Amino acid sequence: MLSVSDAERLIFDAVRPLHPERNTEVVNLLDASGRILATSVSSQLDFPHWDNSAMDGYAVRFEDVNACSDSEPAVLKIVEEIPAGTPPQKTLQPGQAARILTGSMMPEGADTVVMQENTRLDGDGVAVLVPPENPGQFVRRRGSFYQAGNPLIEGGVRLQAADIAVFAAAQATKVRVFRKPRVAILSTGSELVSPEQHLQPGQIVDSNQYALASFLSALGMEPLRVGIVEDDPATLKYSIAEALNWGDVVVSTGGVSVGDYDYIDRILEQLGGDLLVRSIAIKPGKPLTFAQFPKQQALYFGLPGNPVSALVSCWRFVKPALLKLAGLRRGWEPIFVKAKTRVELRSGGGRETYLWGRLLATETGLEFEIPGGSFSSGNLINLMQTNGCARLPVGTKRVEAGETVSVLWVDTPISEFGKLKVE
Repeated sequence: MLSVSDAERLIFDAVRPLHPERNTEVVNLLDASGRILATSVSSQLDFPHWDNSAMDGYAVRFEDVNACSDSEPAVLKIVEEIPAGTPPQKTLQPGQAARILTGSMMPEGADTVVMQENTRLDGDGVAVLVPPENPGQFVRRRGSFYQAGNPLIEGGVRLQAADIAVFAAAQATKVRVFRKPRVAILSTGSELVSPEQHLQPGQIVDSNQYALASFLSALGMEPLRVGIVEDDPATLKYSIAEALNWGDVVVSTGGVSVGDYDYIDRILEQLGGDLLVRSIAIKPGKPLTFAQFPKQQALYFGLPGNPVSALVSCWRFVKPALLKLAGLRRGWEPIFVKAKTRVELRSGGGRETYLWGRLLATETGLEFEIPGGSFSSGNLINLMQTNGCARLPVGTKRVEAGETVSVLWVDTPISEFGKLKVE
């Protein structure tokens, strides 16, 4: 049985990101949100595209107004008004000013903008009452934010709303992204039935297919639901072989323990798999299998059949592996944050233990609480709305209420908490 750190190392080291030359596609900009960028993007436009005003006011020559005051204003003749979106028509001469609006293009000859609050209209001219602090005040210079031809953003990042906005401004209406990794999911067990079937005594509803499909879709993967596969070696072998031929990754639940009907590990070896992980000193999720298939260039995760154990295993091991595979350059690793527990936390101490619950943002920092009811890996009900799992290391049997605990951050947008202190 491997330690969590050893299992993590073996799994993550085995994952190779999709090759950017063979696993990309070009998508329209409006379809790119949430996708992982495959290559760097640059623009042929400077940002700003031209010198423009950062204020409503008057475009002037600094030397005409740098010595003015309220008692001795600089009076300039207004020769033009420049609305936003309209290029200037005149070149500013000494003693002249142009009415200008925020975002409007600066006229030739002008090097400074005086905000309108520091002026007073004077017939067909404007009196400047307060001198600008320096030449170029309130002027956004062409190329001061970004110069054409340089990379706007490197590949390997998940595209967000701000990125899409920049691409739109750069007129990059199509972008190259990594294709979505294909992940086949199957549930093993003759006792399982789908949610649509009538439940007979002794049967169990297969919630894992739905949990994993939702989990994978939220990560940006392409899930294939193989369905329920009964505990028959020949049927299992055929189904797993087919899944390996289709998917970059196969995730199964059940059949990886040491029971009479647990065939997965043996079948994986028969199919040419290199089993790197068979069990982990973790609770929940001890019976976890991870294998490589060099011939199919595929990976295999055999998770426990218990739905709680399966999801905790996904959050701890499968999610980072898939994000790395998908081409995410940074931030694919598990994220742990520090939080103060509101209640006492207990574990047996023999294995690294994960207790699921809720991370809560307070004025004094993050806090963690566990759900009510029976707290066991067999209770799927109190797993609802989980967004964090407290980690109790091997040898830690108790964490008192009010103490700080390490919490695995689960499926929660960072915006919910603002700035987090990450370990």
